Amino acid sequence: MLSIIVAVAMIASTSTAFAATSQPTKKPTSKPSAKPTPKITKKPVIKKKTVHTRKIVKVAPSPSPKWPPTTKGWTVNGEVYARVPTNNELLGVLSAAAALATAVKPCAKFACGAVNIASINGCTWWEINSTVSGPLSATDPTLVPYGTVRTTAKATNKKQIITVLLISSEPLKQKVGVGGINISCYHSPVTETVPSNVYTKNAPTPSDSPSANTN
Repeated sequence: MLSIIVAVAMIASTSTAFAATSQPTKKPTSKPSAKPTPKITKKPVIKKKTVHTRKIVKVAPSPSPKWPPTTKGWTVNGEVYARVPTNNELLGVLSAAAALATAVKPCAKFACGAVNIASINGCTWWEINSTVSGPLSATDPTLVPYGTVRTTAKATNKKQIITVLLISSEPLKQKVGVGGINISCYHSPVTETVPSNVYTKNAPTPSDSPSANTN
């Protein structure tokens, strides 16, 4: 029993000595890791938007016409003022007044005239009578009346100047025009359609009537 115990002890001692003389295991040396490559993140290019702003232009109201009118060509009779506008003046008025621009369309085919009117005291309505004249014939330039235009216009305030178109149904031809303008300002109530233009063609004279020869 003793030998067995000793043997066991020796084996244990030897085992212990072997363990003591064994070389220590070298720890693996780790190489320094390479520095990580920094990632470059490209920022999206933000395009600047061009913002167009509308410029607000304030249109100044047209100045009130001077009174009394001083432009050349005005005729005065009592409280009534009248004047025939020039072509350029009429174009300016038409460009600023949509109603007149529409009303003037027939004048591309028919003889027309225009007149500026005003009254010191204002009028409840206006009546304008005019004459359409033209050459007697293609060979005779003598001007003769073709017919008359009766025009009515709306009410106006005191010293208010308006433009009235005198529109006929006489075909537009060279040297055919509207003249002989007679204007009336009324202060009584309106009893008819206003505004209006009525053209009355003159009856042909005997010399204008076609003649027939009989044998």
